[in-house]
Amino acid sequence: MATTQATPVMDIPAHVPPELVREIGLTTGPEFLAAPHAFMAKLHETHPPIFYSVNPLIGNSWCTIKHEDAFFALRHPEYFTTAGATPFPRDPNNYFHFIPLEIDPPHHRKYRAILDSTFSPQSVLRLESYMRRLSNELIDGFIDAGEVEFTTAFGRPLPVSIFLDLMGLPQEMRDTFVGWAVDLLHSQDRMTAGLAMRGIEAYLAQVIVEKTARPDDGVISTIIQARPGGEPLSEREIFGFTFFLFIAGLDTVFATLNNIWLWLAQNPDRRREIIAHPDQINAQVEELLRVFSVTFSGRTLTQDLEMRGVQMKKGDKFNSILPACNYDPDVFPDPTRVDFNRPRKPILAFAGGVHSCIGAHLARLEVKVALQEWLRRLPDFAVRSDALISYWPGGVVGPKSLPLVW
Repeated sequence: MATTQATPVMDIPAHVPPELVREIGLTTGPEFLAAPHAFMAKLHETHPPIFYSVNPLIGNSWCTIKHEDAFFALRHPEYFTTAGATPFPRDPNNYFHFIPLEIDPPHHRKYRAILDSTFSPQSVLRLESYMRRLSNELIDGFIDAGEVEFTTAFGRPLPVSIFLDLMGLPQEMRDTFVGWAVDLLHSQDRMTAGLAMRGIEAYLAQVIVEKTARPDDGVISTIIQARPGGEPLSEREIFGFTFFLFIAGLDTVFATLNNIWLWLAQNPDRRREIIAHPDQINAQVEELLRVFSVTFSGRTLTQDLEMRGVQMKKGDKFNSILPACNYDPDVFPDPTRVDFNRPRKPILAFAGGVHSCIGAHLARLEVKVALQEWLRRLPDFAVRSDALISYWPGGVVGPKSLPLVW
């Protein structure tokens, strides 16, 4: 495990103790990219609960790997603000916030309420039959071939197609949308990411104009027509809300499914366990979400704060490494073991607090339906013997490709 190497000392604040400085290549380094979940689980053995991560690509920040600390940060916006939480560059002369992520209470509630009913458990359940039909249509397309590239034939089209229907966006542009998201979220080249950002901005601006004139029953139209407190949202509010949902909906469940199916393909006995206990599907989904969570949670300190004896200052960046927090042995004994009978405790796969993922109920149902329908029709499968599994760099953790055979 890499520790303090050739760190850019000039970027490390004077109040940061040298012994807490680490350069570990989080989200971008070779050790992380070789096996990211194993890498993050091992941090509990090699790193203090809070340390200062130096990363020339994504910036420096305090990091926590403890479930309790992340839970505190997520639930206390008076200390940890989400303002500027996303690293994507925006024109300062035409700035927009990623809504509702970058809006703190009490204003956050105004935006969140607009879509609460759309993503409620009751509303999401209405999509179940559609999810099952789509899952089977996708499986029909490759089951007789005896092999498939899971990421492009099932892992991507299942959640992304559902998301596009919810948003009111065209299915025929799915691959274009995903390409933009991949370039923006995973490219290490600023020019590539910038081109993707501009492509998304131009497209969504056009869509908003069209749906303002001709609204439909999709999420974008719902945002446009919302009147919180009796007043419409501004053009920048509508744009920031739409942009954030667009990015958030294209990559996270996709990456989660890829991680889970890699594990399923490598653990036939555990596949059989899932199949043999269909009444435990909800617990099975929750445990798989814990073990294979894919995102991080960035904040900025609004005031000085001491945690675990570490003095942090107002303006410091703070990152909860959520997958590592889900491996906290103080909360989840034997944390890397997939245990479907594990006592239920809050997981951080969908963050927490007021900024918990608005699509959490949708994501859980998508994973549940995908598991049920796939294992019903393809109970036996494996990773192709010559496959080399590699992972995308960036803030959403998942393998680039997953060739399966049966």
